[in-house]
This record gives sequence, structure tokens and C-alpha cells, in this order.
Amino acid sequence: MLIRIILLVFLSYACSFPVQAATPERIISLAPSITEILYDLGLEKNIAAVTDYCDQPKQAKAKPKIGGYDSPSLEIIISRRPDLVIMTKEKNPGHIRERLNSLGIRTYVFEAQRLFELPSAMRKMGRYLDVAETAEKRAKTIEKALERFARNAKKQRKQYGVTKALFVIHPEPLMAAGQGTVINDAFVLLGLKNIADKSALQYPNLSIEEVIRLAPDVIFIGTGYMQTEPPQKLMSRLNMLDAVKKKRVYIVSEALYRLGPRVVFGIEEIAAHLYVNPGDEGVR
Repeated sequence: MLIRIILLVFLSYACSFPVQAATPERIISLAPSITEILYDLGLEKNIAAVTDYCDQPKQAKAKPKIGGYDSPSLEIIISRRPDLVIMTKEKNPGHIRERLNSLGIRTYVFEAQRLFELPSAMRKMGRYLDVAETAEKRAKTIEKALERFARNAKKQRKQYGVTKALFVIHPEPLMAAGQGTVINDAFVLLGLKNIADKSALQYPNLSIEEVIRLAPDVIFIGTGYMQTEPPQKLMSRLNMLDAVKKKRVYIVSEALYRLGPRVVFGIEEIAAHLYVNPGDEGVR
């Protein structure tokens, strides 16, 4: 035990020396979204370790792991000799940052939590990591995509009216994406009415009776670690809905679960299922 304490103190002291390079050479990511952004900014070689849940892009799976984003191993973090540990405001508890700072490990908090905060937060982190030019290009690409989605959604809403939608995170019990989530932001951007946005919770549980009463016109079901197969049991319980009868139930990726560069792909997925309109650039 004494040897372990001495090792921790020594390594933390070593990590406290100022970084010579403008861009940190050894970055540890404490969130899957951060890992995706770092790869998007071309900093994959600078990533020293990631969380157990960092699986995108696929190359991230080969990086050393430090545990979960809410309970990472401080011993492993220290052993990876990081110049910088990047975390999120929403996912990582504040006491983790305090503990890392007390050990002399520099930290950075990515503060964006909503869809429209993403570009500016990427610019800010890009400046901090000395990759401002790349971050600016990526942020502009995302902004232009969001503007395009909003522009096309306005046209579609005039033509088709308001479409009520439900995004299922987990089928049993039924958990939906509600207000304050990136998924809800995407719905608003696309002119959809989220039937789960009245709850005070970000991810409320809805009863089958409530879903039937609210009668969504379209249902999206996210895949990923929480849902990989079409939930036939749920569909049979909702078979009286027009969305089910008209086969307007779509399995989509988990791209909108993380506030990173893949949110554009996630919005494109949803938009592509809403309106079939050849020549509409917004659904490609």
C-alpha cells in the first residue's frame, strides 16, 4: 500500500510539469463524445487513453482504457502520464476534476450540452488544443448542416403540417428521449413535435397507454448498447397506432446519443425517414 502511495505521488508530481508543446501530447478522454471530437480534429495520435465506452470511431477501441466516465480509475489515469484530461460538464462528476487537479493533472471541461452549443464549444476546445483552424472548419461544416436541416424542415412543415414523433431509447420499460436532450433538439430542428417533451425528465418512462393517447405519427428506435433488435413485443402492444399500421417505425443509429460530429449523420437519418422528396438536399 505504501509503495502504491509513493508511486501515485511521484507520478502526479511528474505530470505537474508544464507541457512544452502547444498541443498536449498525451490526452485522456473521459467521455465517448470527447473521443469522437478528438478524432475529428485529427488528434488521434495524441490520445493516451479513453473510457470503456469509447467505441467510435472503431480505432478508439484499441486505445488503453481507464474505466467508466463516472468512475474512472485514478491510478490508471496517473499511470498513463497525461498532459491533459478532457471531460464533459454533463457526464463527468465535478469531484473527479477536483481530484485530478489536486494531483497536479491539468483538466479541460467541454461545456456544450445542447445541439446548438456544439460548434462554438468545438471552436473553443480547438483553440485550447492549438488546432483552431481544423476546429473552425469542422464547426462551420456542422453549422451549415444544421442551417440546411432547418431550412428544409420549414418547407416540409408548410407542406405536411406538424408531425408528432417519439424516440425510444429503451423498449422495456419504455424510455423515451425528452426535453433537454440532443435528440429533442434534433426533433425541434426538423420541425417535429416530441410527444415526450412535457416531462421534467430528460429520459422519461412512458406507459403504453400514454403513448397510445399521444398517438405519435412516427416512431424512431435507437440502436446501440441499449437496443440492437427490433422490439417486437413493444410493436405488438402499440399495433393500434397509425405509425405502426403504416409502418412508420424506424430503427436508427445511436449517433444522436452523443454530442459530437456524428450528430449530423443522426439528424440525416431521421430526416430521410420523414419525407420522400427527390432532390431535397436535406434528406441525403
